[in-house]
Amino acid sequence: MSNFLKRTFTGAIFLVIMIGGIAWNRYSLTVLFFAISMLGLDEFYKLLIKSGHEPQRKLGLLCGGTLFFLITISTLIGGQAVLYLAFVLTASIFLAELYRNKQTPFQNIASTLLGIIYIVMPFALWVKFIKGYSSDMGVYNPHLLLGYFFLLWTNDTGAYLVGISIGKHKLWERISPKKTWEGFFGGLILSIVTGYVISLYYPELNYILWIVMAALVSIFGTMGDLVESAFKRSIDIKESGGILPGHGGILDRFDGVLLSTPFVLVLLQLVQEVTVLMN
Repeated sequence: MSNFLKRTFTGAIFLVIMIGGIAWNRYSLTVLFFAISMLGLDEFYKLLIKSGHEPQRKLGLLCGGTLFFLITISTLIGGQAVLYLAFVLTASIFLAELYRNKQTPFQNIASTLLGIIYIVMPFALWVKFIKGYSSDMGVYNPHLLLGYFFLLWTNDTGAYLVGISIGKHKLWERISPKKTWEGFFGGLILSIVTGYVISLYYPELNYILWIVMAALVSIFGTMGDLVESAFKRSIDIKESGGILPGHGGILDRFDGVLLSTPFVLVLLQLVQEVTVLMN
């Protein structure tokens, strides 16, 4: 199978799984994002090991998975309880390092926690937000999350097509030599147009807010891509993994999600709070 056909087939399966998992119900969303976050976290720890670090891989995965579910069910068990249990999980990583007899405890603890914060938190917070939003609406509503991914994918597509067509001015050559300013603005413009189109079908936000979300996704999604490129460049690899033939690893596919999620969720939370105050 040629690389083009491999990429096309993998991409089609990927889209079906992502859209189906998000759109079906809150349980499929939880399972999908849990699987992505755990695969991504394991991939991250393997990259750290390649770079010479010694994260607590097994305990990190256990703590990351536990924290994912604590966050997603926090509305049921109370926010304070989640906070205290999160501290317990954090403390366990510090305590476990005492028994490893490694020469770099600072780096080991820090790298273990970094993976959980960087990868698990964004997916867990999306599940928590959508569950809470759906509860307020009285029925499961994945529109905001689907719209977010449509913006992310169109930004990537626009940046790629414009970049390879007319890209000349390097965006950040030291980290990613192929990325250009022309590609960035191509992705931004296509994402903004997509945001307007989405507003016609998903009226949960007006067109201005969808466009604002599109800008956040484009800017911080690109920054997320650059951060992951910096990680890979530091250990001289091209792909974070091989789980998606022709597309690389989990981190390669979701790097934009990891840094754009905090900014988008802050926007959506502010919109919710302002809406409540106005009503």
